Amino acid sequence: MASLNSMTRREIESYIAEKREKMRKAEMMGVENEYRVLERQVIIAESYLVDLSLIEPGKIYKMVSKEDHYFKVEYLKGIFAWGFYVGGDHSESAIPVAMLQLR
Repeated sequence: MASLNSMTRREIESYIAEKREKMRKAEMMGVENEYRVLERQVIIAESYLVDLSLIEPGKIYKMVSKEDHYFKVEYLKGIFAWGFYVGGDHSESAIPVAMLQLR
């Protein structure tokens, strides 16, 4: 398999669909750890589809799927947003950009 950063949009979307199907099967079989690994792989792949120009350093974004969790972006490095969780400890963290609610 080619690396995600060399895949076309269509190839990445196909990869995501394949991983989501495996997630569904893992969930049905009750294999939590496999489900979580696949979930992270999907988030990383989705990050390659995000328009990075929509992310502004210094801005606070709500996190996808996490109620009342916010992340302040300091800078971008590849597909990761580096910054701080609002209201959390003040250590710098990196999260895949697909975890940021951009709209």
